[in-house]
Amino acid sequence: MTHSEHPAAGTTGAEPIQTDAVVIGAGPVGLFQVFELGLLEIKAHVVDSLPHVGGQCMELYPDKPIYDIPAVPVCSGRELTDSLLKQIAPFHATFHLAQTVSALQRQGDGRFLLETSRGARFLTRVVIIAAGVGAFEPRRLRLEGLSEFENKQLFYRVREPAEFAGKRLVIAGGGDSALDWALNFAGDGTHSADNLLLVHRRHEFRAAPSNVARMRELVGQGRMRLTIGQITGFEQSGGRLTAVQVTGLDEPAVTRLPLDALMVFFGLTPRLGPIADWGLDLEKRAIAVDTERFETNVPGVFAVGDINIYPGKKKLILSGFHEAALAAFGAARYVFPNKPIHLQYTTTSTKVHKLLGVEPPAQAGAVQ
Repeated sequence: MTHSEHPAAGTTGAEPIQTDAVVIGAGPVGLFQVFELGLLEIKAHVVDSLPHVGGQCMELYPDKPIYDIPAVPVCSGRELTDSLLKQIAPFHATFHLAQTVSALQRQGDGRFLLETSRGARFLTRVVIIAAGVGAFEPRRLRLEGLSEFENKQLFYRVREPAEFAGKRLVIAGGGDSALDWALNFAGDGTHSADNLLLVHRRHEFRAAPSNVARMRELVGQGRMRLTIGQITGFEQSGGRLTAVQVTGLDEPAVTRLPLDALMVFFGLTPRLGPIADWGLDLEKRAIAVDTERFETNVPGVFAVGDINIYPGKKKLILSGFHEAALAAFGAARYVFPNKPIHLQYTTTSTKVHKLLGVEPPAQAGAVQ
């Protein structure tokens, strides 16, 4: 583990955690923000609504290739996240996961008091919002009464695949997540067409063509089944989900599909959530910022990455990295108001080398 994770940090009445900065969002840009803050000796805590770091990269495409990270020809979302965690390790950021920032209030001394959905409280000089397009929530299957089975037999995310070995699975969805998991379970040695079924509402799929081709191949080999239609009902017995009812697309007949677990991958819905109520200037569901410091209309609150907007904005990870660097210098004015902040290069600055815990490079021409 290259970073520390903090528990819920008490209740609303607990003494708040005092820090220089709170970064909202633990995606790639939020992680790099920790690095840029650390170079300026600004201590940070990080809050994210997801139960793991990596943001959209880890939630939507952890194993898909990314080709536009400077000097990295190709890496997966998982590899990018791991590299960023390694890079920020010297700064010992504390992560508060599976919780959202529910309230932000400026205090009399100019600092901000933040509270999360799990009762963690922070007293901080600056806030940097790196929340991507907002807090991600899974698109749920809307059937009355079905929600009582969530995280018991109904799942919108898979954390421990081994828990589903040999079970009768119905997987709903037509995107990458649905097919990735269908192919994963088809190859785990414990599933066959008798206990692995994919349901999609139409014949066309949104997933990678190679995955669609592989899925159809497995269906043809009798290693899994495919049903085209909508889940329109469910059955339960003794407090357990026992089957779903699927209404066919081509024929209105209803098919009953017995199951032990239902996995639904209809995608994720980004929501600004409480951020929309913090008095920030919003434009097209994004936070307006300047392009000097990427500061919002609220002094001391910055926004970087996909959640911000300004003339010429491009939603790219590399753009977010640039924004994080300038936001860190903007934040330093609040954290160290009486201290001159100078740009120091990681190649030559002995101070930066000390912060990073690395040996200074050997000088050219030095006697060995």
